[in-house]
Parts: sequence; structure tokens; C-alpha cells
Amino acid sequence: MTNDREDRFDPEGEERDEAFDELEDSGIIELTDEDGVTERFEYLTTISYQDKLYVVLMLLDEEEEESEDGEVIILEIQQDENGEDMYVNVEDSDISDAVFQEFLRMVEEEGEDE
Repeated sequence: MTNDREDRFDPEGEERDEAFDELEDSGIIELTDEDGVTERFEYLTTISYQDKLYVVLMLLDEEEEESEDGEVIILEIQQDENGEDMYVNVEDSDISDAVFQEFLRMVEEEGEDE
């Protein structure tokens, strides 16, 4: 799994409200990058790190199925000037790496519980 796709997404962020409406129904979310390309992701988890929230998403293939080696992106959840939640790129690679390591730890713990 890699987390190197976050730099392709609009730095202004993706509004979370519309995305979460779809997420609540299916666990699938659509994000559009700065080039207008829309891709579908599966919501994996939300992680709190250094008093901020980050969402972890996996890129779905064309058949909308996750693969074991799928791409993972990490986006920070922030609020815009109207108080609406939105997804924002994580610019600091140390933070992105730390959140990704926490995600891997969570996945490992889940595997131990099964």
C-alpha cells in the first residue's frame, strides 16, 4: 500500500458533507482532483493525530473492488470559512507517514483479533 496520491487532490479540499452522504450509504466516496478527474475510494477509517482528524481512503479499481495492494490516500479533515468539513492534502510528509503507520498498526491489530 502506498500513500503517495494525496498530492493530486485539490488543495482547496473536497467538501465532506456531500461525500459523507454517499459514504454513509455505501462506504464509497468520490473525489475530484485539480484536473477534474473523479476517482472512487472506499472509506477505511478516520484517525486522530496531534489533535487533528485524518481520513484514510483506498482507491478502487474500475470494477469498484479494493485490492490487497491498493493505493491509500490520507487527507486531513478541516473546516472551511462556513464551518463545513472538507478534505485537504497533507503537505507534511512526516505527518502523512505517521498517520499511515497508525493505520497499519490498526490493520495489524484487527488481523490479530480475527
